[in-house]
Amino acid sequence: MNIDLTDTTSGRINSALVKARRASGIPAVGMVLTLVIVTDEGNHYDALKAASEASKEHPARTLVIIKRHGRSPRDRAMARLDAEVRVGGDTGTGETVLLRLHGELAHHAHSVVLPLLLPDAPVVVWWPEDAPDTPSQDLLGQLAARRITDAAATEDPVENLGLRADSYSPGDTDLAWTRITPWRSVLAAALDQRHARITGATVEGEAYNPSNELLALWLAERLGVPVERKVSEGPGLTAVRLHTEDGEICLDRADGSLAKLAMPGQPDRHVALHRRSTSELIAEELRRLDPDEAYAAAVKFGVHRLSKGLSEERPHGGEGSGAVETPEPAQAAQAPEPAQAPEAAQAPGPEEAEEAPEGAGGAGAAGSRTARGTSAKKAAGRRQAPDRSANPKRSTK
Repeated sequence: MNIDLTDTTSGRINSALVKARRASGIPAVGMVLTLVIVTDEGNHYDALKAASEASKEHPARTLVIIKRHGRSPRDRAMARLDAEVRVGGDTGTGETVLLRLHGELAHHAHSVVLPLLLPDAPVVVWWPEDAPDTPSQDLLGQLAARRITDAAATEDPVENLGLRADSYSPGDTDLAWTRITPWRSVLAAALDQRHARITGATVEGEAYNPSNELLALWLAERLGVPVERKVSEGPGLTAVRLHTEDGEICLDRADGSLAKLAMPGQPDRHVALHRRSTSELIAEELRRLDPDEAYAAAVKFGVHRLSKGLSEERPHGGEGSGAVETPEPAQAAQAPEPAQAPEAAQAPGPEEAEEAPEGAGGAGAAGSRTARGTSAKKAAGRRQAPDRSANPKRSTK
């Protein structure tokens, strides 16, 4: 059932929602959360389609904020709210309200959304594009327990990761991180089967793909080894290679669908690792509303040097390679023997992530050029290098 409301108010929209539920024979409110999507006319269709698919797993009231500031001074000075209420049909198991904010009202979206939130239910805000620099300080972001952005939708994804590291607040997450959940699961499971000391790693993927950088930062932060990044033709992430004393552990996905896992002394096996749709990514993020400490630790681990290196030394879309370096261990002789890998280390909290060594870095021209962080030796001399021989396993979503 669809109800169009022109020049309306939040009170009339609530009345229309009750009317639509009764007409559909669903008088009770069965939603578990409120999903707020902040977008524009050009992108709202795809975002709403993804949210409708995700609502089959997570019934939600979806509020789509479409800001229309207007071009002329007269349009910018006006304040009008148009709404479209959808219940049943293609909207999934929840309710959908399209809110078009005209003129000055576009600057006060939070005042329109607040009366429409489900009582005693968590709020999730998603910016498919044009996310604020600091989501937790945005007026809509302050209403939410979870704030979702997408670095891949920005003009400079790698530089945007640095912005996310600066503005991180518990509850923030990014779809570039969600896309590598299956990769992290398979790599952690592989190290559970093969206990060996990791000496280095290589991540291969498309140029300027933020998921490549986040996976490299995660491996460097969890394993304490240098991680090289290489540009491939894609699609997306194509391969991860873990260099061990016994040989190479390789997870290779050349076609974007089926990956091959090769481990020393074991037969090759195939792993389903398809490129997931936006609806699947949103559904995964809605399964957990607590702070993602592993994402916080990864995005803060040297991401500023990573962004600077790519921006200055490799042109957009060009060939090249780079590395995420860790501080050189000053007491490497004290490292334990790699006979058995210890238990999987827990993902550090944001406070521990802020204390991570500043020696992470990334740069790349063609060949094997590697930019090391200027403070690497100072960090190594300041304290003993931590034991990073544990596998990077964490509980996946």
